[in-house]
Amino acid sequence: MHSFTKDQSSWIPNGQAGVMSLLRPLLLDVVPTIQQTAALALGRLANYNDDLAEAVVKGDILPQLVYSLAEQNRFYKKAAAFVLRAVGKHSPQLAQAIVDCGALDTLVICLEDFDPGVKEAAAWALGYIARHNAELSQAVVDAGAAPLLVLCIQEPEIALKRIAASALSDISKHSPELAQTVVDAGAIAHLAQMILNPDSKLKRQVLSALSQIAKHSVDLAEMVVEAEIFPVVLTCLKDKDEYVKKNASTLIREIAKHTPELSQLIVNAGGVAAMIDCIGSCKGNIRLPGIMMLGYVAAHSENLAMAVIISKGVPQLSICLSEEPEDHIKAAAAWAIGQIGRHTPEHARAVAVTNTLPVLLSLYMSTESSEDLQVKSKKAIKNILQKCTYLPALEPFLYDAPPNILKHVVGQFSKVLPHDSKARRLFVTSGGLKKVQEIKAEPGSLLQEYINSINNCYPEEIVRYYSPGYSDTLLQRVDSYQPLTK
Repeated sequence: MHSFTKDQSSWIPNGQAGVMSLLRPLLLDVVPTIQQTAALALGRLANYNDDLAEAVVKGDILPQLVYSLAEQNRFYKKAAAFVLRAVGKHSPQLAQAIVDCGALDTLVICLEDFDPGVKEAAAWALGYIARHNAELSQAVVDAGAAPLLVLCIQEPEIALKRIAASALSDISKHSPELAQTVVDAGAIAHLAQMILNPDSKLKRQVLSALSQIAKHSVDLAEMVVEAEIFPVVLTCLKDKDEYVKKNASTLIREIAKHTPELSQLIVNAGGVAAMIDCIGSCKGNIRLPGIMMLGYVAAHSENLAMAVIISKGVPQLSICLSEEPEDHIKAAAAWAIGQIGRHTPEHARAVAVTNTLPVLLSLYMSTESSEDLQVKSKKAIKNILQKCTYLPALEPFLYDAPPNILKHVVGQFSKVLPHDSKARRLFVTSGGLKKVQEIKAEPGSLLQEYINSINNCYPEEIVRYYSPGYSDTLLQRVDSYQPLTK
């Protein structure tokens, strides 16, 4: 198939209208091969860019194609469906032009054609039209496409299965109602059976379609789960194809996000441990849905967050936070870590001991971080600090943290020190108490209250000893001291 470069398309007279007026009569030629060649040429032109696709619409060629789609042989049908797909892929407006000329009913009839190639070409065109928005997708459904696409995924030809699964995914993605029509056509059971198909490209589309169904609501997610996709879908997390991994991770994420019960089901199937291994085996955007899935699971409850900790999720997320060059992936990892650490002191400690807090702090402080990354890092730090009673991890923050974070750190010390004599002694010898005396707090502020609570844990002369200027005061006393002379 030729692809046109800018230079090659410069021969088109009057912009685009010229070539259309040359090709249009050829579509009506008495010789079938000339008709087909003209249709293919149109398809290639329309596929090239949206200006040429626009010219096909303006040249009044669509009605002729739709008419021929119903009447002609299989070669012509494939070529005509290709033109419709090539026009419809560019924008909702161009796809709407195809709907307006009555193409959907004819394309749906082609889904029942004897020839698998015609079915495939029709399914492809319908998918490209449905992809744009809910209105176009609804028009495809109203034409009766869903049940026939479900029949197409049961056909033996792999290429047809792929395109039909992709079209079902494109229909389902826009709304719960559209996803429900795909479910009502019986799609889930047939899609679920193909999760272990050896063809990687088919698996990608199958996992994508199930994700687009499951994402909308608890009910739809439960219907996907009831098709017994666990534990088989976990094998896709080890697939050699990166996009199979990504789509499987996305599917599991879309199920986990809805309820604690669905997340628990994934944990019980071994899904959290499998996802952590998967995140470790890939990079970049491929690992993003897995990172988010761990965050969703952990957000639901203490026990589910603990399941992520036990499966060694925190060190893996910490690696993503440090390794990934892209800010949006770092931001997802920061969010997920915050969801794990925010439940109890035990959860917060599990995060703190991996030395992740200083990394989060430096991402928050860095001027190179995106706004989203700064916001998510700050929120994660606050969530974890407010539960953290593991003082060795908190102490570096006394020296490095900006005032808005510092108050949370000092707040945690003010909660722990009154009840822990060992920690009180350590706080003095490590220089923590001295550092607290150097903090400038507004009188009457929450920070000042926290500092007072800490100081109340110590004898007054110790606090005085570590206060700024105390050594000067002592020296002054030396200066003014008059020794007794005999």
